[in-house]
Amino acid sequence: MNHKVIWITGASSGIGQALAKAYDNLGFRIIISARNQEALEQIKNQSKHPTNIYVLPLDLSDPDSFPSKTKEAIKAFGKLDVLINNGGISQRSLAAETSIEVDRKIMEVNFFGTVCLTKELLPHFINNKGGHFVAISSLVGKFGTPFRSTYAASKHALHGFFDTLRAEHYRDNINVTIVCPGFIRTNVSVNALTGDGSPLNEMDEAQEKGMSPEQCAKQIIMAIEQQKEEVLVGGKEKYAVYLKRFFPSIFSKIIRKAKVR
Repeated sequence: MNHKVIWITGASSGIGQALAKAYDNLGFRIIISARNQEALEQIKNQSKHPTNIYVLPLDLSDPDSFPSKTKEAIKAFGKLDVLINNGGISQRSLAAETSIEVDRKIMEVNFFGTVCLTKELLPHFINNKGGHFVAISSLVGKFGTPFRSTYAASKHALHGFFDTLRAEHYRDNINVTIVCPGFIRTNVSVNALTGDGSPLNEMDEAQEKGMSPEQCAKQIIMAIEQQKEEVLVGGKEKYAVYLKRFFPSIFSKIIRKAKVR
């Protein structure tokens, strides 16, 4: 598969950075995007195959830049085969204490930013008679938990959009994989927004004890290669999805008592 070109958003840290390094080790040509250009350049400079990496700064809250950014991404290696929509922001605040501005910001980045970029690339995949969209969702894209109301909403919305996109473009040979990570050892909680929009600046205990981003990236790459429609990634927290599905009342009682922030 390593003749394919992969575009990764949110590639400056966490799961995105781990994916970039893993694909680099496999010899893929990759385009790495995030707001932090310095971090992206460092990833490229430390890579095994720097000529196979193209740095493309991107702000998911700036959709007006997407047409030019997408053209630049396609031009970098002449084509694109896979877009991994990994960029996003999390939340750690009660719904009643979260300003509507923060709600809108989370939706703008996690949902609208991802959807706008996907739609910008869609014609390229249609013309090429193939492509693969990957949406990095979350386990809270399958159920809601305290302190993550709008984050959960943004991830739920991604499932609706990408499930529909998969059905609509099946005959165009376009695949869609939705990835639902659980607790992964990244700075997602550190950078999460609180009710007034300021970052939490703390690592969640569950996050700190979670799966390594490298192991997460390995499972994501395997799911992409196998063209899975949806995959759950993480530890025992994955089973909450099945508890919610088959025993919703029990799940509700447990989640009310969960020690999460």
